[in-house]
Amino acid sequence: MRKALLLLLAAALCGSLPAQDTDSMAELLASFNNHPKADIAVELIKKYEGLHDRSDYPYYGYGHRRLPNENLSYDMTEAEAEALLRKDLAVRYKLFRKFGKDALLLTVLSFNVGQGVLLGHGGHPKSKLIRKLEAGNRDIYREYIAYCRYKGKQHAMLFNRRKTEFALLYIP
Repeated sequence: MRKALLLLLAAALCGSLPAQDTDSMAELLASFNNHPKADIAVELIKKYEGLHDRSDYPYYGYGHRRLPNENLSYDMTEAEAEALLRKDLAVRYKLFRKFGKDALLLTVLSFNVGQGVLLGHGGHPKSKLIRKLEAGNRDIYREYIAYCRYKGKQHAMLFNRRKTEFALLYIP
């Protein structure tokens, strides 16, 4: 009798876990989508990333990197790819919410360069951009557009991308 009760309790708990995860993801997506410039951010990334195909492995959709337990296909529709992009941006947005007005700008930058580069990880320090924002200084144009290098050299397309992102997403 005891074992049956424990099994029933375990089944009930296991059955409710994915629903909680789904609810928290829905809250994250709502938080991100409520930002007035969220649609602009999504369109910018779609423009510059493009829809990835098999030659871009392990990237799917509009730049989503496949995670170990994910089962994705390159045959996804543009709507599915956009939904995946919004989910990725919502997760990153949660990391940068504490930066207030600059959260969306940092979210878009981290989608391209990685959040570890900005926030620091392992032995790597925080970026100058993050340190400046934490100090209360929002004059970040130079630090933001500095993320335009590829293999150590300034890349014109990345430079134009950063200028466009800053012009459209920065809230004075």
